[in-house]
Amino acid sequence: MDTLPFDAVLCDFDGVVHLWDPDGMTSLDRAWGLTEGTLAGAAFDGELLQAAVTGSLSDEEWRGQVAQVLAPACGSPERARGLVVAWSQLTGRVDTDVVDLLAALRTKVPVVLVSNATTRLEAYLAAIGLDEAFDAVINTARIGVAKPDRRVFDKAAQRVGADLKRCLFVDDTVGHVNAAQAAGATSVHYQDIEQLRATVAPLLD
Repeated sequence: MDTLPFDAVLCDFDGVVHLWDPDGMTSLDRAWGLTEGTLAGAAFDGELLQAAVTGSLSDEEWRGQVAQVLAPACGSPERARGLVVAWSQLTGRVDTDVVDLLAALRTKVPVVLVSNATTRLEAYLAAIGLDEAFDAVINTARIGVAKPDRRVFDKAAQRVGADLKRCLFVDDTVGHVNAAQAAGATSVHYQDIEQLRATVAPLLD
């Protein structure tokens, strides 16, 4: 009989462990004299972003293409490249309460970071001191598919030798939560640390 409810925890990065300042990009728009939302619109264009998070473009290539898209609005390629450099230097905030909870969980079961990310994720994790915070990292840019593709969840479970049906998946994006649930994982739409503590309490009792 299983003594724990789950054999592994699969956890999203942005929006759970790591939080971006919602005003960060709009403040750069204002500084460059652009309409608010211009930078985000270029950076997170569906097709371009998908290429970056599935590894078709490296992080550097993605940011270079974002600068090209922004050049007309910025007035010159040079100003656009300057904006992308400033954007690239932004850093988010680590939710230390979540990190501490995940550390406690790692004493019971493996914890896998599962992120739709570009090729810079691993370097960024090291820069913010989280490169040793997980038992494994699934960076979608390294595997060629991104959430909500079920292969992402399968690979995450396999990386630590777990059955996906015995995994808890935590993400702040409803579509990813629903996809993981459909693939067999127990899934939680992340709201706040207290909700997560309550969810994982059976693992820590």
